[in-house]
Amino acid sequence: MHPDDTDEQRPTRQHAADPSTGATSDERRIGRHRAPEPPRRGVRTPFASVPARIALAGGVTCCLGLIAFAGTHHVDRQRPRPVQEVLANRAADEQRASRARDRAASPPADPASASPHPPAARGASPTPTKPGRPRPVAGLTPLQMDNAKKIVDAGVDLGVPRRGMVVAVATAMQESDLHNLASDVLPESYDHPHQGSGSDHDSVGLFQQRPSSGWGTVAQLMRPDYAARAFYAALAKIPGWRELSVTAAAQAVQISAYPRAYARHEQRATTVVAALT
Repeated sequence: MHPDDTDEQRPTRQHAADPSTGATSDERRIGRHRAPEPPRRGVRTPFASVPARIALAGGVTCCLGLIAFAGTHHVDRQRPRPVQEVLANRAADEQRASRARDRAASPPADPASASPHPPAARGASPTPTKPGRPRPVAGLTPLQMDNAKKIVDAGVDLGVPRRGMVVAVATAMQESDLHNLASDVLPESYDHPHQGSGSDHDSVGLFQQRPSSGWGTVAQLMRPDYAARAFYAALAKIPGWRELSVTAAAQAVQISAYPRAYARHEQRATTVVAALT
């Protein structure tokens, strides 16, 4: 070019020098005064995997990872799920899993306020308590009082008037002294619960009733409840028994050889029945 040419007439230089560094623009792109090394076949150049190298560096340190994620997010077109969404899905999975298994009941919030005896469920009927043993009266032993109670309980179940119960208790006082007796004549009577034995023919139980007279079997008569009910059934068949004396009513049922013996037990029997009813 001629030295007299103006700037507009000078041809444009393809590789203009940088006045600050003295290097051309091509040299700045490939390195200062260094020609690009031709790639070798089968070997990847470092610049070919710049995004991958940045992503790998992001897994080493947190800060570089954030930079790498910001610089390479365009590579993965599917955006990662937000942290809130991941946590929400995880909580939902745990909730579903918890419904598939049994969990222990949670303890009370305040153990000090928890009562050791929780209240009964609303609407549930209270558990009936077993009645205590009756207190003996009229000079009876606890065992005699228990037998007297069985006689009175049977009368209450049948709706027998109190006077009929007095007749029954007075009769048992005379016949067995309120003990459930076996019989020496009937060895099988010893196979049942008993409280002593007698020898008056085949008489057994509280009322000394005889199986041979049609009162029942040995097994039945050795049960105080059955023996008392059998006595009440026979008493009910006596015409006008309510107007009879205790002795006469008892004798009409028992047909004893000592008809006046029952009278001496009337007062004690009345006291016992009053205590049990």
